[in-house]
Amino acid sequence: MERAVTFNGTYTVNDIHPCYELHNRTYVFTSNPSIICVLLYVFLGSLSVVTICGNLLVIISIIYFKQLHIPTNYLILSLAVTDLLVGVLVCPFSMAFSVTSCRYQPVLFCKVRGSIDVTLSTSSILNLCCISIDRYYAICQPLTYRSKINDRVIGIMILMSWAVAAVIGIGIMIADFNRGNCGQSCLIDAVISTLLACVFSFYIPVIIMLSIYLKIFLVAQRQANSIQNTTCQSTKSGATVSKMERKATKTLAIVMGVFLLCWTPFFFCLTFLFSINAKVSLPVFEILNWLSLSNSMLNPFIYAFFYSWFRSAFKMIISGKIFQEDFSNSKLL
Repeated sequence: MERAVTFNGTYTVNDIHPCYELHNRTYVFTSNPSIICVLLYVFLGSLSVVTICGNLLVIISIIYFKQLHIPTNYLILSLAVTDLLVGVLVCPFSMAFSVTSCRYQPVLFCKVRGSIDVTLSTSSILNLCCISIDRYYAICQPLTYRSKINDRVIGIMILMSWAVAAVIGIGIMIADFNRGNCGQSCLIDAVISTLLACVFSFYIPVIIMLSIYLKIFLVAQRQANSIQNTTCQSTKSGATVSKMERKATKTLAIVMGVFLLCWTPFFFCLTFLFSINAKVSLPVFEILNWLSLSNSMLNPFIYAFFYSWFRSAFKMIISGKIFQEDFSNSKLL
């Protein structure tokens, strides 16, 4: 029972999932789950529930309250739908068909689950990238923002995000099927397809997001300095500008920091270690997989809970006021 796998499936070192056991040379879910196994699944189940509830609140808020029917919030709505599907589909199925079980028993459902996982995760990342583009025009080009970022442009952004994510997800599944049919002879093709998928679904969006948020930060800092120099009449005004700079820095750090914290370890493991055929413990890969999925749970807090109008909407939904009378036109600010 003490074995591990490298990415090409060679068993060499100690590696076992706490919820699985070997039975007649078959890797199956244990009939006698340990306390660690129970706690693990309680934690993963809670992660799925929080992801579903958080994103459901965002979706209901944007759909119900007419004040929130603006282009920027349509991107947040698309992101929330993507993350909701991660909580509904990817998280529960990843609990039932984990990376470990699929490594030892690569059934059809594992390939389909993997394709859905890649599609929704990529869509989530691309939606985040679109939000950063929207924020760039809103902050750096405020005079032309409404003419450049309208409902039509936002609709195209959303469609492109889902289309690219679907193409990458389907491509990964096809490559997986082909590798299963031709064995080790397709190993090079599998490596290439995996690297290309990671480049288009992660590295390119990350470079775009980092560049955009850096530009936003520099513009905001320049504007703050300009205001400070223009209205440099008292210490109080200088303190106000300083506070604005700290708040902008903190917000950008949270947005990009949480995103990179959740996704970078997984993609680093998947690309660099995969390409050099390095040994990776399956429990480590399981943890990195769930860490990346947790970003779908955190997104509602980052992109919605930080806005006062969303907090007001959440309070009205949770308290049940929206069922008592028509609050769709209510002022949330």
